[in-house]
Amino acid sequence: MAPASSPPSSKAVCVMDASGRLGSSLVEKLLQLGYTVHASLFNNDDFFGGRKGLASAEAGKRLRVFRSDPFDYHSIVDAVRGCSGLFYSFEASKDQANYDEFMVEMEVRTAHNVLEACAQTDTVGRVVFTSSVTAVVWKEDRKSAGDFDERDWSDPNFCRKFKLWHALAKTLSEKTAWALAMDRGVDMVSVNAGLLTTGHEMPASTPYLKGTPEMYEEGVLVTVGVEFLVDAHVCVYERPSAFGRYLCFDRAICRPEDAVKLSQMLTPSSPCPPPSEELQVIQQRIKNKKLNKALLEYASGV
Repeated sequence: MAPASSPPSSKAVCVMDASGRLGSSLVEKLLQLGYTVHASLFNNDDFFGGRKGLASAEAGKRLRVFRSDPFDYHSIVDAVRGCSGLFYSFEASKDQANYDEFMVEMEVRTAHNVLEACAQTDTVGRVVFTSSVTAVVWKEDRKSAGDFDERDWSDPNFCRKFKLWHALAKTLSEKTAWALAMDRGVDMVSVNAGLLTTGHEMPASTPYLKGTPEMYEEGVLVTVGVEFLVDAHVCVYERPSAFGRYLCFDRAICRPEDAVKLSQMLTPSSPCPPPSEELQVIQQRIKNKKLNKALLEYASGV
């Protein structure tokens, strides 16, 4: 998607954590759009590995790489300093793929440190906070509720009861970020993403996938491709009128054949199973009209 207008090349933004699937893709997109990018890494991965475009002479002039500790407020401030905006997302490292109560605490503390750093950095004009659909759909009365949208929140007590740690982490970290943003006057929008699909095999232990059968049965199992997710982030950052939360997905899994395709996408090396007779066509109960409207207006320059 082309932006309505290209930003000045001198405008700097920070992408944190840039070592994740979304973060690294955001860095590449923002460099293509002419931004100067501070790529803040929480993990010690080889950031340039497999990303030849980032190592080009032109991109290299506008790319600075920072090693940040999510528990070290000052290292976060160093990465954000001089930036007009921040794109923040938290992805567990490969050796921390299984969410538990420790990961919940880690996400909440990191979100607090990041928003506090932005509040203390005068140049930061907007924060785009990546959250999840799992921070929206898990609550006791969800079956009797109407369609889900940006106004809905997962219930932390429900998440604790059923050990939905990913949902709890995303819910509490986003609530922490919103509370601090409103208290400190930080201009923040959040993007609540569906299950991120990248074309690579995804283990069944992926934290988002806990409760997948229930999400399917209740019409709230949704996925998003990384390119669409990146475009959504750029859109809500560049549109001055963007506000609040945005549900972000480009595919709803509501038919047995869709469920089979998702299974194949997650584990492409496994044989393709036939659609289960137990699966039925489900009415979609989650809406992303707000984001679709914003993307349409952004693409048309409105």
